[in-house]
Amino acid sequence: MSAKRKFRRVLLKLSGEALLGREAHGIDSGSLRHISSEIRKAYDKGVQLAVVIGAGNIWRGEKDRGSAIGRVTADYMGMLATIVNALALQDSLEDMGVPTRVQTAIEISKLAEPYIRRRAIRHLEKKRVVIFAGGTGNPYFTTDTAAALKAVEIEADAVLKATKVDGVYTDDPKRNTRARMLPKVSFMEAIRRRLRVMDATALTLCMENRMPIVVFNLSAQGNIAKAVSGARVGTIIEE
Repeated sequence: MSAKRKFRRVLLKLSGEALLGREAHGIDSGSLRHISSEIRKAYDKGVQLAVVIGAGNIWRGEKDRGSAIGRVTADYMGMLATIVNALALQDSLEDMGVPTRVQTAIEISKLAEPYIRRRAIRHLEKKRVVIFAGGTGNPYFTTDTAAALKAVEIEADAVLKATKVDGVYTDDPKRNTRARMLPKVSFMEAIRRRLRVMDATALTLCMENRMPIVVFNLSAQGNIAKAVSGARVGTIIEE
């Protein structure tokens, strides 16, 4: 990625697991503050910043639902869990002086705004961080797909996918020491090789709308700010 490629508006995709820290379940306050401070660094660059956060630290429908809870109900439970994470991130960001709004795909009027595209864009233009919660509002879709969909809707310049590794690898680097990081990958290659960057629906949506994805390590200091500034960081997936 060229050092001159600076983004005007981006959507940051965070996993719920990023909030775990050393905890087995829930939200670790240290991890929450670290993520908020990293977002603050990117915000200070002047970029318009939206966020989609997962719920794996609270509820993973596929693994947690067992036989007593149906898939649709489990997915809705996961959507509610993303709202819990969004509210925590909102408070943490505002404690650092970053104006923030939460918009949800499932209406909970006492806690957050409903998702309205024009209002979301206006918030971004007014330099507010907008956190999209509740996934797509529909079962059977992941928060990766929600991130891709929202990025396209708000006309973002890129999706920033924060992960536990430095970028996209040819294999799982934790299991295969010969796995190598790829600085650039095409959408078709990522789909064909099942590189597990995002689910196939999210990748296809980004590909069809020419929405680049930057995959990078969240734990490295300043990586979000570097990504929005156009510095070479992680892996870029594009046409």
